[in-house]
Amino acid sequence: MSVSEESFNKGLDQLEKMGRGGSMLDQLQLSEDLYRMSVGTLFGEVWTRGHLSLRERQLIVLGANIAMARPQGNHSHYNSANHIGITHEEIMEVIMQVGMYTGWPTMALAVKQYLEVLAARGDPRAKPVTAPNT
Repeated sequence: MSVSEESFNKGLDQLEKMGRGGSMLDQLQLSEDLYRMSVGTLFGEVWTRGHLSLRERQLIVLGANIAMARPQGNHSHYNSANHIGITHEEIMEVIMQVGMYTGWPTMALAVKQYLEVLAARGDPRAKPVTAPNT
């Protein structure tokens, strides 16, 4: 599969908008074709389509990744969400909404992954809390 230079450049621009410039370099390390296909097709064609905003697409991808309990990928999408202005409260709503439909273990994994992202940013919400005395 050959990716046009235009699609590849659109993909690079889209990744920059998402705060993810320089991502997926592990793919480039192994195969330039794989990297160009991922950047050009996924981010240059799919993420730049009309009808949905970048914000809407990011919320959809967060929900889909949470629902599938993805062991990889959510961290970068939590960071992208933050970069484009999706709030902590909105991310929590996605986690709760998806968790109610997919189950508590799915929600627990999403919370764990989001806490890892917050901890990496030094966000005080990532500090452990103690259970209230009952």
